[in-house]
Parts: sequence; structure tokens; C-alpha cells
Amino acid sequence: MAQAKTTAKSKAKTAPKAAAKSSAKSAAKSAAKSAKPAAKAAKPAAKSAAKSAKPAAKAAKPAAKTSAAKTAAAKKPAAKTATAKSSAAKAAPKAVAKPAAAKPAAKPEAKPAVKPSAKKTAKKLPFTRGDYVVYPTHGVGRVTGVEKQEIAGFNLQLFVILFESEKMTLRVPVDKVADSGLRKISSKDKMMAVIGTLKGRARSKRTMWSRRAQEYEAKINSGDPVAIAEVVRDLYRAPGQPEQSYSERQMYEAALERLVNEYALVEKLDVDAATEKLETVLSGA
Repeated sequence: MAQAKTTAKSKAKTAPKAAAKSSAKSAAKSAAKSAKPAAKAAKPAAKSAAKSAKPAAKAAKPAAKTSAAKTAAAKKPAAKTATAKSSAAKAAPKAVAKPAAAKPAAKPEAKPAVKPSAKKTAKKLPFTRGDYVVYPTHGVGRVTGVEKQEIAGFNLQLFVILFESEKMTLRVPVDKVADSGLRKISSKDKMMAVIGTLKGRARSKRTMWSRRAQEYEAKINSGDPVAIAEVVRDLYRAPGQPEQSYSERQMYEAALERLVNEYALVEKLDVDAATEKLETVLSGA
């Protein structure tokens, strides 16, 4: 009996628990069953929403492409117009820079050259007829006239110069006066420098006579009166000094003659008086 009571008690205790468990399980099952259809119903809604979203996105993409294309198209014409304007601006100066050479200007008629008169050409000449001049290699001469000659196909104007001491006539082209060394008679100041050179001390050289003779000849042919005076001074021999050699005597006389002829013209003396005066200066009397 006691066992029966305990079992009954235990059954009475466990019965409510079991009932609660079974009721909880059944409630959970029913809730799960009810949730599945809701989830299934939610899935088609999500799918339909996604499907509807895809066409919208696709529709948005063409719209974006068309808008971008429109902006690009709007930019390209603007760029083209800008480049067209710049090219037109570049081409515009070229068109302006080109001179209107379609109609060549009429060439001016060539006027006949006016030939200068003989009087004008005579004024431009450095020497006139009757002038005394000095030619470096021949000394003092006198201009006897101006001639025109054709030489080797060229028409030349020539000075005709007479050297009385050498009995020679020389013709010098007018254009070659400066190159030839032809000059006018020296001034009085130049002759004073000549006198000072003759009063100076002679420079004796111990070199060979052949070399000295070349130097002296170069000075004589230079046409410079001071250089010629140096030759006369160095080759002069006073009465108490040793006599000159034959070559030295010839060189001395040639230099003295060149110097005397020019000195006589400057001082307006005859040749003999000019020679005597220069020798007096050389002797130091």
C-alpha cells in the first residue's frame, strides 16, 4: 500500500511536468510551422523587390551614359570651335602678312647717268698740271698733264710725270696714286726735321757692307726725306776722315741728290745752293 501511494504521488508530481513539456513542444512546433510560411512568403517578396531593382539599375545606367555622352558631346564641339577659332586666328596674320604682290609696281624708268664734266673731275684730282711731286723710287718730278688711255680693255686716267734729273717720263694711274706712294713736296717743318737729322751723330755699323747697302737703298727708295737724311749722315766723310769706298760714294751721291732736289724746291733755292747748304750742315761749320 505504501508503495502504491509513493507511485501515485510520483505520478501525480510528474504528470503536470510532462503535460507542461508536451504543451511547450506543441506550441513551439506550431510556431515553427507558422513561421515557415511567413519566411516563404517573405522570400518571393524579396526576390520580386530585387528583380524590380535590377531593371531600375539598368535603366539608370543608360540614363547616366546618355547624360555623360551629352556632356562629352557638348564639350567636344566647344573644343572644336575653340581650336577652329585659334587656327583661324593663326591663319589670319599669315593672310595679312602676305603683300599684295598680284600687281607688280611699275619699274621706274632708268634715268641716263649724267656724265661729270671735265672741270668737276679736275677738281677731284690730287695733282694738277705743273705740280711738283715725289715718287719714291725716282725722286722729284713734275706733272706735265693728265691723259686717258685704254690699257688691256680698261679706260684709265693717268698722270704724266717728268723726271728731269733722270730724263724719264712716268705715267701713274689716278686710282693708284696712294698705292704707288706718289706724294706732294714736303713742308718746311719736314725740312727742319731733315736738318736736325743731318746735325746728329753718324751711326757706324760693323756689319758687312752688302747688308748695309740693302738697308741704305731701302731708305732711299722709301721716299721719306728723314730716312734719306740718315743715309747721307752715315755715309758722309769729313776731310780728316778715311775716304769712302766706291760703292759708299755712289750710295752717298744718290741719297744726297734725292734730298737736295726736294730741299731746293721747299726752300726755293737752286740745286747748287741747296747742296752747299746741306754739306755745310753736315760738316758742322
